[in-house]
Amino acid sequence: MDSHIHLDQYSDEEILSIAKMEYSIEALISVSMNLESCKRNLDLSERFSMVKPAFGFHPEQPLPPDRELEELISWMEINKDKMVAVGEVGLPFFMRAENKVSKSDYGRYVELLELFVKLAKKWSKPIALHAIYSDAPIVCNLLEKHSITNAHFHWFKGDQKTTERMIANGYLVSVTPEVALDDVDNVNLVRAYPISKIMVETDGPWPFEGQFSGKRTHPSMMKESLRKIAEIKNMDFRSVMELIRNNTKEFYR
Repeated sequence: MDSHIHLDQYSDEEILSIAKMEYSIEALISVSMNLESCKRNLDLSERFSMVKPAFGFHPEQPLPPDRELEELISWMEINKDKMVAVGEVGLPFFMRAENKVSKSDYGRYVELLELFVKLAKKWSKPIALHAIYSDAPIVCNLLEKHSITNAHFHWFKGDQKTTERMIANGYLVSVTPEVALDDVDNVNLVRAYPISKIMVETDGPWPFEGQFSGKRTHPSMMKESLRKIAEIKNMDFRSVMELIRNNTKEFYR
């Protein structure tokens, strides 16, 4: 199971190729970037049973105009029973690092995220989060404020204090194929986190280096992630695969 992929960003031919692997890929949690992305993910879920859509607004882009946001929320309300989660939502770490987000605008991103947190609670849906480094404690504050426990921090990178806070709150994390490349952040996260709260993802079509260099990101790459997790945890590969599969099924219902 791929707990976080942008399937709508693949070509039709690539999607068909991935869909043919249903025997080995049980489900794909396909997260959305904006309203257009939500609609495409909904269409894909209606065509392929393995596709489980999440609807939201990705934070690493300019804030939506009020009218556009209203249209998105209205559409999500109408289609809430067809989504497995609110996502991908979060805070714009990279845009802020590149000085593309002013202090006042950052406050508006926080307000937008809080809106999605409230909707996730109202609709009883898990929430898939883009929240790394200095943004993660702010997101934890919002989740705690609204008593949200069904939170998934995808591709998480952060300090030990925040990691311990997330573990205490029962939040889940997922690691990308970077873990198979001995990426320090991913390895340390897997080492620290309980196996019962770990999932795997591709974040495709985001590309990876090392043994994956030059290859189109594909859910099959998760097998290497699972092997590395088993090595880090000193556990049997099949046991890890089954545990992480069950973690994902239970979290995304």
